[in-house]
Amino acid sequence: MLSREDFAFTIGYDGERAVVDGKARSEFGRLGTMELAEKGLYRAAFASALWELNQGASKERAEADMRAFIDYFNKLAGTSYSRAEDIQRLFGVALESVSRTLVL
Repeated sequence: MLSREDFAFTIGYDGERAVVDGKARSEFGRLGTMELAEKGLYRAAFASALWELNQGASKERAEADMRAFIDYFNKLAGTSYSRAEDIQRLFGVALESVSRTLVL
């Protein structure tokens, strides 16, 4: 499985490899979900929250991060999303089982 940083900055898939934006990952990879959102990196922020929800250690913290992101995004965008599944579709983000990465 991909690390949180790789998943947050995955821009696509090439077969069994995740294609990762290396420059963005190195610049923003250490930021948390809400820090990414506050910088306007909404897709990366959502991917971070989704990864934490499915792979992270603390389920309660991950759920709180996801809720905080959804509330923040709804306020800025004037939307009323309530479920992570709806935002997955919006941003085209889904957890995939891949064994390798290709960093560009």
